[in-house]
Amino acid sequence: MELGLKGKNVLVTGGGNNIGRAIVLAFAAEGCNIAIAELNHDAGKRVAAEVAALGSGASAIVVDADVTDQVRTVSMMTEAIDRLGSVDVLVNNVGWTIDRLFMEKSRDEHVKEVDVNLWGAINCIHAVLPHMIERQSGAIVSISSDAGRMGEYREAVYSACKAGVVALSKSLARETGRYGLRFNMVCPGLVVPDQSEVAGAESMWSQGMQDLFTDEVLERVRRAYPLRRIGSAQEVANAVVFLASDAASFITGQTLSVSGGYTMM
Repeated sequence: MELGLKGKNVLVTGGGNNIGRAIVLAFAAEGCNIAIAELNHDAGKRVAAEVAALGSGASAIVVDADVTDQVRTVSMMTEAIDRLGSVDVLVNNVGWTIDRLFMEKSRDEHVKEVDVNLWGAINCIHAVLPHMIERQSGAIVSISSDAGRMGEYREAVYSACKAGVVALSKSLARETGRYGLRFNMVCPGLVVPDQSEVAGAESMWSQGMQDLFTDEVLERVRRAYPLRRIGSAQEVANAVVFLASDAASFITGQTLSVSGGYTMM
């Protein structure tokens, strides 16, 4: 299948770790030029070096990003557009949570979940929309979660934020379809990275999340999935790349779970 992505310019938030890294490398395999938007520049540079090593004709740059800050997000988008020439695809990937019961979490943790998971998507979309509307073209794929479709134990505010991303994207798909813009969402199941794929103290996987998923817990997760296994970051990335591509040119406002059948909505 011809995806029509070669030479397209893509911005991926949180592209230095886990699912974000896999998304960057998947677009690179299609010959795209990628802006890795990262708070952790060292992580971004490592992934950019991996892109260069692919030999696919792709290129990658690292741009400073803090998606919780509107001013810095506008600067991030401006830099990406200036250096790449355009942004054809935006992938809202960056996310953050720590699994704990609602009443066990502090107010600061709830605020950070909203700032990263919901305001982050709002800020990035708001920054790129004028550019895409002017060009009458653009694809935005946001990483949501099955937690946002069904609610998840120990992830109350995170679930609320991810549901918000779905509703936000569907509303904007209706508002901006006339300009040729498409919005879609991918909801991963649990993807636990190897420790070698985790870079920087900012990652939630460096803040205790990895310790929660013992072998016993992972086995329970496997049994909960109809396919009886845990998915990979690459499998999530494949869905993102498809929805961003010309092969999905008549798909907008849709939510795709990549979770081994955990939810069937």
